[in-house]
Amino acid sequence: MSTLATILIVVLAAVAVGALLLLGIATFRNRKRERLQREFGAEYQRAVARSGGQDAAEDDLAERRRQRSKLHIRDLDPARRDHYVQRWRAVESQFVAHPVAAVADADQLVTEIMAERGYPVHDFERQAADVSVDYPDIVENYRLAHGIAVRTREGTATTEDHRQAVVHYRTLCEQLLGADVRPGAGWTAGESR
Repeated sequence: MSTLATILIVVLAAVAVGALLLLGIATFRNRKRERLQREFGAEYQRAVARSGGQDAAEDDLAERRRQRSKLHIRDLDPARRDHYVQRWRAVESQFVAHPVAAVADADQLVTEIMAERGYPVHDFERQAADVSVDYPDIVENYRLAHGIAVRTREGTATTEDHRQAVVHYRTLCEQLLGADVRPGAGWTAGESR
């Protein structure tokens, strides 16, 4: 075999190995991307839009997952869950007469539930990031409800905004508590779900 043929075989082998390596990297990245898209749902697209690109968004979501894994999130015992279900029902019952107070109380109640379960609650963005790992389908509801709570404190939210906030907070409460919080929902205090 001539030297030229040997060089050609080595070059072709190196190109083939390089192509296989690139294909492997691309496959790995695509699987990672698909896994994050499945795991975070609509929150994945929000992260892409916010960060300006898929790579930065994926880094952000992976960091959220790492931060969340450091937390010691726990379920509430049945008595505490019952307590919070009753408090939520009180929030909803005051809505018609006092919608501003209902929104403020709902915001406070969600924060208390999160704190008792072990989520950090001192920074809203961090709260939302942590919630996005466990509840990616409802984190946007949480952001919307919290935004309305802020506008309520500023005096710029409408009654319809207040209604939307309470609906969004209800969804989050149900997820955090693992219970249907609506009155007459077929779940009674003390009953496990």
